[in-house]
Amino acid sequence: MQSSYDVIIVGGGVIGCSIAYHLAKMKKKVVVLEKDRIGSKASSAAAGMLGVQAELEEDGPMFRLGRASRDLYPALAEELRFLTGVDIALIRSGAMKPAYTKEDMEKYERIARWQKAIGETAEVLDGKAARRVEPALSEKAIGTLYFPEEGQVSPPSLVWAFSQGAARYGTEIREFTSVTDMVCKNGRFDHVETDSGAVYGDSVVVAAGAWSKRFFNKKYGADIYPVKGEVLSATTAAPLLKTTIFADGYYVTPKKGGILYIGATMAPHDYSRTVSIDGLHFLFEKAKRFVPSVTKASIKHIWAGQRPMTNDGLPFLGMDPECDGLYYATGHYRNGILLGPITGLAMAELITGRHGDEALLKPFSLDRLARIKEVKS
Repeated sequence: MQSSYDVIIVGGGVIGCSIAYHLAKMKKKVVVLEKDRIGSKASSAAAGMLGVQAELEEDGPMFRLGRASRDLYPALAEELRFLTGVDIALIRSGAMKPAYTKEDMEKYERIARWQKAIGETAEVLDGKAARRVEPALSEKAIGTLYFPEEGQVSPPSLVWAFSQGAARYGTEIREFTSVTDMVCKNGRFDHVETDSGAVYGDSVVVAAGAWSKRFFNKKYGADIYPVKGEVLSATTAAPLLKTTIFADGYYVTPKKGGILYIGATMAPHDYSRTVSIDGLHFLFEKAKRFVPSVTKASIKHIWAGQRPMTNDGLPFLGMDPECDGLYYATGHYRNGILLGPITGLAMAELITGRHGDEALLKPFSLDRLARIKEVKS
């Protein structure tokens, strides 16, 4: 007799493991199918910044989703530590966005105003005040937009905690298991085909990051493609930074033990894991602009990962409009670590029919692409 599950999750990164964790807490029989090791792709390559305010500059669906997820982290960190013994290294180290022109300062004033209006903490500091907070900041910065409450976690620890927590609640985790086909019959999900046989379930969630496109209903024209990011870590004799310095999609962020993460480049449609000399040179130049004394650091490690980008830069969260029981939770691009908690909780509530915040997920449904086409036509 074939075993069957309440929910099959395709993909064992932070998103898949978070969904598994939350479903298992709701007493669902879950299996996670991961073609490699758990958390070995984009999740392990991430820097771990919870950059709601620094990364998302407009008050829209993504900001609200990110804010909701960030607010789950403190309780979640304690819950996972109690259950698994894993410390996800949640800290509020703050973040800064340097300003080099008057136009930058004016832009940051506007951002600070609307963020403070919705209850966030945001300060625009002149150069002297900024360097009192972060002495290593470049003298060329005439000011900064400062977010003292921004935080970060350890991505490998987070994924491991979610996976171990899910396992504690009964989730089966199958590594080195590739899904080759997704089978729907008469408008209903039936099973997935894997390289080791069929796996049956009531529902399935596609959470395979940059490798998700093959499982999408082609009718909607959903596109997910990798954007390779190259990253390096460096060490200094004494801690160089206290806060993350972030601008134009690039960052220098401090970790424990005097380690700095510097990232990340952007190479669309690149599945390779190699790190180029050009990429490293580019990152060094960006880092030097933010923090000139970073040149005294020693390189510790270099790596690359694939972030899953979509048609419009928003993740796909929800059920397939034509196959009951087929769900998508993928395409989080640079925000997978930030959005991991809310994605797991919201998807678990959706799949189990619990009354979650439906308005939070609606902007990310797959059929939004059809609505966009209608408006354009």
